[in-house]
Amino acid sequence: MDLAIMLVVAAGCVVGAVVWATAAQQRVRQLKRLEKSSGDQDAKVLARAGIRNDVHAAAFYAAATVVVTTLALVEVEHIELIVVLLLAPVGATLVFSREFAREARLAQSRTELEQRAQEVLTQDALAPKRWAARLAPDELPDVVGFDVGSAYQPGTGMMAGDFYDLFRPSPSRLAAVIGDVTGHGIEPAITAFQAKYLLRVFLRQFRDPAQAVEELNRQMSSMDRGDELISLSVVLFDTEAGTLRYCSAGHPAMWLWHDREVLPLRATGPLLMLDPASDYVSREIPLAPQDLCVLYTDGLSEVRSGDVMFGEERIANALRRDPGVAPDVLCKSLLEAAKDFSSGPLTDDLAILAIRRT
Repeated sequence: MDLAIMLVVAAGCVVGAVVWATAAQQRVRQLKRLEKSSGDQDAKVLARAGIRNDVHAAAFYAAATVVVTTLALVEVEHIELIVVLLLAPVGATLVFSREFAREARLAQSRTELEQRAQEVLTQDALAPKRWAARLAPDELPDVVGFDVGSAYQPGTGMMAGDFYDLFRPSPSRLAAVIGDVTGHGIEPAITAFQAKYLLRVFLRQFRDPAQAVEELNRQMSSMDRGDELISLSVVLFDTEAGTLRYCSAGHPAMWLWHDREVLPLRATGPLLMLDPASDYVSREIPLAPQDLCVLYTDGLSEVRSGDVMFGEERIANALRRDPGVAPDVLCKSLLEAAKDFSSGPLTDDLAILAIRRT
């Protein structure tokens, strides 16, 4: 073989030997850190295996360097010596083959364990988003005869307690619901989920929203939920009767644009789960085309700038300024206004729902 080519090959082998030797040195340092700080024996076993593998590779390239250089520069009489030199790393592979296989299985086992751990972490990270999607979905159903909009901003807690709903209990009626469970975490989120879907059942069963809320209060109060309380508002739009009927359980005032006025729809009963025998009443207002109702949780009205709260009147004034605004635009504008008003990041869950009869 041409001398120049042989020397280039030898140089490449030198580079390979240096690279693998450097890798072995780095693994040695890693092993020392593990021995000082970790009790993970499997990690130490794999670190030692990595060192041995790197040393094995470095030895092979070193042997190849010697062989190629010798063949290039020296006339070799005893070729068997060259063969022995090349076979030395191969023999090491055979000697340690069982160790290599055991360490490969250990590495595979740790990889699978890490994958399962990552899957758990991923599921934990997705859980709040999935709960929020059930409690306050980004997309509302298309409802003939109505224009709707919503906005939702999670707080700093891991799980949300705010929820809203929009559905038809009957062909001529549209129910809008918004609520807030006290506290943060998985328990309030579960309570919110139960309240939302139980109320769907009761609003189909009773035409009067106050009856549905009373039944919901009895059912939720029978559950052992500690100190949890629920504020909640229900609005029933009846296109056949031309009415809006509402009931509110200790919830912040809703606002209704009707007959060129902005009207507050205030609480008609106490918070849910205070007393299973609490009474609730509903109130009825004529429903006209272009009437617009805005529901929200206290995460909006109680946003603070220092000691000053955003307040209910700012929400009402947004309606007064532009009563013809599209519901989705109104919801997003109120959310942005709250963010701009706040002296810091929004820490509480915030939900807004707007419905206009077209």
